[in-house]
Amino acid sequence: MTPRRWLVLVVAVALVAAVAAVVVVRLRGDDASRFSAALELAPTSTQRYSWTDWAGVREELGVRLSDSSSPEDVDDFLQQAYDRDLSSMTALSESAPTIQQELGFSPATLDWELFAQGRDGALVIMGLPESYDIGRLRERLRTAGFLEPPEADGVWEGGVDLLEGFDGPVTPELAALQVDEKNRLLIGSDDAGFLAQRTDLARGDEDDAVAEAVAAAGPALSAAAYTGDQVCTALAMSEADPAERTRASELLKAAGEVHPIAGYAMAAQPGGDVRVAMAFETAEQARSDADSRSRLAAGPAPGQGGSFTDRYRLGKVVASDKVLTLALDPVAGAFVLSDLTSGPVLFATC
Repeated sequence: MTPRRWLVLVVAVALVAAVAAVVVVRLRGDDASRFSAALELAPTSTQRYSWTDWAGVREELGVRLSDSSSPEDVDDFLQQAYDRDLSSMTALSESAPTIQQELGFSPATLDWELFAQGRDGALVIMGLPESYDIGRLRERLRTAGFLEPPEADGVWEGGVDLLEGFDGPVTPELAALQVDEKNRLLIGSDDAGFLAQRTDLARGDEDDAVAEAVAAAGPALSAAAYTGDQVCTALAMSEADPAERTRASELLKAAGEVHPIAGYAMAAQPGGDVRVAMAFETAEQARSDADSRSRLAAGPAPGQGGSFTDRYRLGKVVASDKVLTLALDPVAGAFVLSDLTSGPVLFATC
């Protein structure tokens, strides 16, 4: 074989290996792609995505924990995260001290967490750091009473009754667990059958409005993302009382035309800023909505109370292709992410 042909072969093999490892590598990086890469692992039927970068949150707060940290230490960490509005997206908050003690993992040790909820079921997808001992995790699951699967990547079945026997509350989403050692993932669900199908149901590299919004939201310590149908339900002004809905209609009329949102994300970023990203069907819609939604985002907040300016200072509003982003600088003590990821939210109206 000539040196040139040998070089081509080596490059080709390297490219194949790089493609196979791309999700894992990106998830362990420090760039804005961590949430985007985790999104690929969620089921296609997911309508709401709740993201927490636990490694990033610990770094942001200057906290060092391990699998030997006490439940009290974990509880204290979560309180600090709560005070900074960085823990509202987790499915593990109430469970954390218990699972730290009983199973040896929690927000103290996880790299990241994605809670994917949809019409067909829900998954808690958890990234395990390189230093985490997966063999010890399997032993902890056996000791706790989970039924070990015949395959290494099979589903460990525990059930709600097992969880209720633990010394503290545990979310039903951990009733069945799957250990993906190759990709260093731990996945939980309240439905063992749904969990067993998760690789067949995964989104993969689907390029849709949700993916566009998540990518535009930038580096996220904590974030929520919605499909178009879900944002028009979860953040709708229909959740407000009649007087507030009337006020919202008046404000919408004064602000100008708004178009339906196809994908939505709101992210708490390192340093304290929050970014909102809205994906539309066309670039023209994104440009048109930049003015109207800027007015709405800087005015009264019917359904939430007071004004949006009581909660944050509106920064740059940018329409890029089909995505509109709003930069929010939270007022000290304001819980912008947790407050404005449940409705009604006027500037996210459909």
